[in-house]
Amino acid sequence: MDDLTPAENEELHADLIALAGELRTLLDSSKAGARPVDLNEPIGRISRMDAIAQQSMTQANRRSAQLRLQQVEAALLRLSGGEYGSCQACGEDVGFARLKVRPEAPLCIACQSRREGRRQPA
Repeated sequence: MDDLTPAENEELHADLIALAGELRTLLDSSKAGARPVDLNEPIGRISRMDAIAQQSMTQANRRSAQLRLQQVEAALLRLSGGEYGSCQACGEDVGFARLKVRPEAPLCIACQSRREGRRQPA
């Protein structure tokens, strides 16, 4: 296994902290857009449909950001527990390059590819 160096761990820890902050800011700033559309508000039918579509997109983006924030928090726990950088499925190294792109990644490329391959329709 090719463990992460202390410098790489520090760099990735900083990346995780920054990403968590960005995701929290995104979630805070998108609260208003995710509120239900008031159907009694006197706006036109098309504007109401646009507002409902925008609300749906905002809610989907918020769910995605919440999931990613959970993954970041789990990665921070793995980092503090000394398990960060190891694939949660096979135990091999995830790799610094992959973690630099997606610091919360719990799986190595091979395991992630296998997981995504199972989801594809036959």
